[in-house]
Amino acid sequence: MINAEQIRAARALLDWSTAELAKQAGLTVNGINKIERGHVQAQRETMGRLEEVFESVGIEFLPGSGLRKKNKSVEIFEGPDRFDHFSTFIYDHMNRYGGDVCVSVVDESLLFKYRKDPAVHRKRMKDLCERGVIKSYRILANQSEFAPTYATYKKNPGPALSPTAFYAFGDCIALISFVHSSPPYVVVLQSAPLANAYRQAFEIAWAAAEDPPLLSRGKS
Repeated sequence: MINAEQIRAARALLDWSTAELAKQAGLTVNGINKIERGHVQAQRETMGRLEEVFESVGIEFLPGSGLRKKNKSVEIFEGPDRFDHFSTFIYDHMNRYGGDVCVSVVDESLLFKYRKDPAVHRKRMKDLCERGVIKSYRILANQSEFAPTYATYKKNPGPALSPTAFYAFGDCIALISFVHSSPPYVVVLQSAPLANAYRQAFEIAWAAAEDPPLLSRGKS
């Protein structure tokens, strides 16, 4: 978990005011000031949110209160704890830039399995869709309940391969393996040409996919 010294250093590295950090993290300026000065013992959830905000804009925290700017073109999220950070990365990126989201997944239940609180992810994505920030959110799956809330579904009629998925969102492509030694293993590449290439492949598969039977109970 990050500490007050790292928060001050990360904010300075980004040239952010306390007001900007408070806005990005959904906190108050007074709260940020108290945390940075050590006047309060912030809750673990609050410190985790601050860490996620900094990581989403390219700050990497190191042992011994260190930090540095990450390679912005590649981000790796390994294991269940980091999978929630990946969900936050998607939300922050789409909230900032908007656009569309294309998801191809062999078994959608694996996405629910590794999210600590799937309802939070659904609420965030639904909010962005309802506000028009996300223009379209489509999911192509071999196996799913196919019950939409904010997303449009199609069923991939092809054979189910190894448990994998990809997300194309904004100028990013995320490749996910659920059979890694520490699953899920997510590699995010920030590359518009690669994201567009995956979108083109997704469009071809989407056009050939089937409209699934919809169930009344929803998960997305």
